[in-house]
Amino acid sequence: MSNHPENLRYSKEHEWLTAAVDGVSTVGITEYAANALGDVVYAQLPEVGTTVTAGESCGELESTKSVSDLYAPVTGEVVEINSAVVDEPALVNSEPFDGGWLFKVRITDEPGDLLSADEYTAFTAG
Repeated sequence: MSNHPENLRYSKEHEWLTAAVDGVSTVGITEYAANALGDVVYAQLPEVGTTVTAGESCGELESTKSVSDLYAPVTGEVVEINSAVVDEPALVNSEPFDGGWLFKVRITDEPGDLLSADEYTAFTAG
């Protein structure tokens, strides 16, 4: 049974990505990653206007247990960040697929290895 929304795609670094609207996708971390991190207390997000590169670190999330790099699932320009998460990082835990989104990116290149919900479920089960 998958608890990963079917309409999203996933990276092996546990980020999710919405289908692009006018070339822009929303990025967040999965519930699996949020649970693994524990209570998120600080979010460092990429700055608007910066270019992120697929598979490379573009920020970090700090929890009561550890600090985890945030990876870009695609290459593109950051067009918006979720300031609500900066102000209230716990949203990443309570609403990883909704209010806890992290940033929006105008995609210039997308890797071919993004996973469907079922593939991601299998990946995290392994």
